[in-house]
Amino acid sequence: LRGRCLGRGAAVDPARDTFGAMTGLYGAIQPADSVSLSTRTHGAVFNLEYSPDGSVLTVACEQTEVLLFDPISSKHIKTLSEAHEDCVNNIRFLDNRLFATCSDDTTIALWDLRKLNTKVCTLHGHTSWVKNIEYDTNTRLLVTSGFDGNVIIWDTNRCTEDGCPHKKFFHTRFLMRMRLTPDCSKMLISTSSGYLLILHDLDLNKSLEVGSYPILRARRTTSSSDITSSGSSGPRAVGSPCHQNNSGPLSEKTLSRPSQREGGSPRNSLEVLTPEVPGERDRGNCITSLQLHPKGWATLLRCSSNTDDQEWTCVYEFQEGAPVRPVSPRCSLRLTHCIEEANVGRGYIKELCFSPDGRMISSPHGFGIRLLGFDAHCSELVDCLPREASPLREIRSLYSHNDVVLTTKFSPTHCQIASGCLSGRVSLYQPKF
Repeated sequence: LRGRCLGRGAAVDPARDTFGAMTGLYGAIQPADSVSLSTRTHGAVFNLEYSPDGSVLTVACEQTEVLLFDPISSKHIKTLSEAHEDCVNNIRFLDNRLFATCSDDTTIALWDLRKLNTKVCTLHGHTSWVKNIEYDTNTRLLVTSGFDGNVIIWDTNRCTEDGCPHKKFFHTRFLMRMRLTPDCSKMLISTSSGYLLILHDLDLNKSLEVGSYPILRARRTTSSSDITSSGSSGPRAVGSPCHQNNSGPLSEKTLSRPSQREGGSPRNSLEVLTPEVPGERDRGNCITSLQLHPKGWATLLRCSSNTDDQEWTCVYEFQEGAPVRPVSPRCSLRLTHCIEEANVGRGYIKELCFSPDGRMISSPHGFGIRLLGFDAHCSELVDCLPREASPLREIRSLYSHNDVVLTTKFSPTHCQIASGCLSGRVSLYQPKF
């Protein structure tokens, strides 16, 4: 029964054995098996995204362009030469044909693979660089975040050529990344000042105003002290493209704790954490990259120190259940695994990712990528949870770039990994048969 609750039973997850075999193949990947796709004229590669069926690889470029490739044949399909008026930061597929892009020009664009000559529509609502896109497949709501500190909800059910109805859902200072858990029950928001915000029992139909959060639980991930009473370093300005925004801070009113609604926990209850980072107990840190385990078991963070002299990849397990003491709120995250990174390309965000089965992590590491596992056998996280934080195990290192790697992505359907670097080159890695 416990296995089924974790989604490990054959009746719950029939693809588990298939992904288990695929995970074994990743260990056979060699750097010589990479296929380089020349994108040097398009600027740095900021984001890579596969379509859900793995048939298309999209590339978000610094110089206003989006590239599309066939990942199986490594052939170029299409270049959207003026996708935006500024850097393209993130791409998100809504289904196998529709995808969204966001840019430093403050807009989001919707595209249809069947008709790429024109945009489906352009969405206006942010006032600064838009950095992140999420999508709730159940409600068909698009969720975006930007350096204006806003999280905005877009109703794609009522989309027209002029755009989609939208509303501001949430606002916080120094917002960097925003993610939804796979079941859309939680929203996680990372900040450049080292805070991680978690909205529990998520309701995207209800906008949140400062001071209206049902609960605020603020503490360090492994400490009993609240961040409201502990000393914390101030926010910092980091190099492009991680810039500090000018949004207003969280209000003192957010420290109030209204009573819960009758019949269950309140919707959109807010928890504020300062995740523990090795060696960073006395210094601030910036959470530059935020990803979630495909089964919602854990969150994956890329953190850099306040002085930019260290960089870490950390895995935090979600801990569910009631608080041990009502007066001292439960911390929802526990640091389980971590590893120090190369710390090159300072000031740039390095986007890392989980494999489709959640057993491996692909992490930018200098001029290449590292494949990391929770143990040497690439076991599932729930099978190798340590009592104390343990180092991630390096399964294989792959180096085929001549510049700093900024992003990497696993194919959702094939044994393939893509990576993109600062000089604009995309590499594909796959085993040789």
